[in-house]
Parts: sequence; C-alpha cells; structure tokens
Amino acid sequence: MTLSTTLEPSLIAWTLAFSATFLMGTSKAGLKGLATFNVTLLALAFGARMSTGLIIPLLIVGDIFAVIYYNRHTQWKYIVKFLPWMLSGILIGVVLGKDLPEQEFKLGMVIVIFISLGLLIWWDKRKSSQIPTHWLFAGPIGIMAGICTMIGNLAGAFTNIFFLAMRLPKNEFVGTAAWLFFITNLFKLPFHIFVWKTITWETLLINIKLLPAIALGLITGVLVVKRINDKNYKRFILIVTGIGAVVMLIR
Repeated sequence: MTLSTTLEPSLIAWTLAFSATFLMGTSKAGLKGLATFNVTLLALAFGARMSTGLIIPLLIVGDIFAVIYYNRHTQWKYIVKFLPWMLSGILIGVVLGKDLPEQEFKLGMVIVIFISLGLLIWWDKRKSSQIPTHWLFAGPIGIMAGICTMIGNLAGAFTNIFFLAMRLPKNEFVGTAAWLFFITNLFKLPFHIFVWKTITWETLLINIKLLPAIALGLITGVLVVKRINDKNYKRFILIVTGIGAVVMLIR
C-alpha cells in the first residue's frame, strides 16, 4: 500500500493528524508525556510504518524550538551518559524494523505503547529518592529507548524514567531531553530516507501542511506549561493512550 493510497483526503485522517501534530508541539514546548498519544493518532491516520517516517521532520522542527528555548537549562553530563546507549539501540531498531510486515510492525508498536504505559505507571507509583549511578541502569534503558524510538518514536517512557531517576528539576529535565531528542532524531533521519524509505517528497509535502498545527502547539505549550495540573494530566494521557493503542490494534 502506497502512501498516496493510504492518504486519500479524509476528514478523520487529517483531524487525527492535526491533533497529533498540535499535541506534539505542546510536548516539545515542555508538556511531556504526550508522545505515545501522538504516535497512536498518526498511526491511526496514516498507518503504523509510514507514520514513523512522516513524524520525524515534524519532531525535528519541535526539537529546534525546544533546544533554543530551553538550551540554558541543558545538563550535558546526562546526555553524554545516556546517548551512546540510545544510539546503539537505534541501530538495533533499524535492523529489527526494516523488513517487518505492516501488521507485525503495528503489533510491535502497540506492544511498545503498553510497555511504555506500564513503565510510566510503575515509576509514578515508585517513591524511592535514590539516584542510580551504575551503567547497568543507563545501559538497558538507553538501548530500549533507542529501539523504541526507531521502531515507533516511543522513547519517551524510557528517557522519562532515566531523567526522573536523576531527579532533574522541570526546566533541566525539558532542556536536557530537548537536546537528546534533537541529536537522536537527526541520527534516525538517513535511515528513514535511505533504508526504510518512509520519508519521501510526498511525506514532506504532508509535513508542510501540518506545520501550522505544530506551531500552534508550541505556542500553546509555552503558555500552559506552568499551569497544568500534573496529576489529572497524567491520568488523562494514560487513559486515552491505552484506548488509542487498543483501537490501533483492532483497526
């Protein structure tokens, strides 16, 4: 199935795409936790495999904004500690996902979504104040983050756990994550273009049409990042993401 077949103008598909892109913008502006929902919506709109490449240029646009806006808060020592493991995971993900049929690829994304949700729920309930320093903590989490970001752009749960474990304050958390994802998304770009072929001129034209949505999301995210109720926000994201994953599985 080609992209043009998948993307015959559909009000539902474009509504899902604009909603996902808007939420992606708010996430990049500091409202962390929406990545799983974004991926689910785009996969519903455009198909699991094609959505993984379609989203990359939009993510990079958001990353550029985030690294400029939050650059002064970046903690590079945590990026240096985590990045090599994540890049290794991306290379593993390139191999694992290249030849997977669409149905198996979609199933893999759904499994990763539920694993991510489970990890976030587990970490939210964990009350330990101890900061892990051993490489056996950063290594496996970094590799899993790399695999998941390549296969489904779903590294957020794993990177969130790592940065939360480091007890980074909000602005440092956002600024450090911004540079980490900017670097890894640029690293993924050639694999999507030349190996998976999920980024084409056609997908770039779709990206251009979605730019207003991410711009609106970025502005909105900046305005509300200091006012949101974290507890209710987390509950909402966990619920709607779980529902979206189930819908994607049976679609």
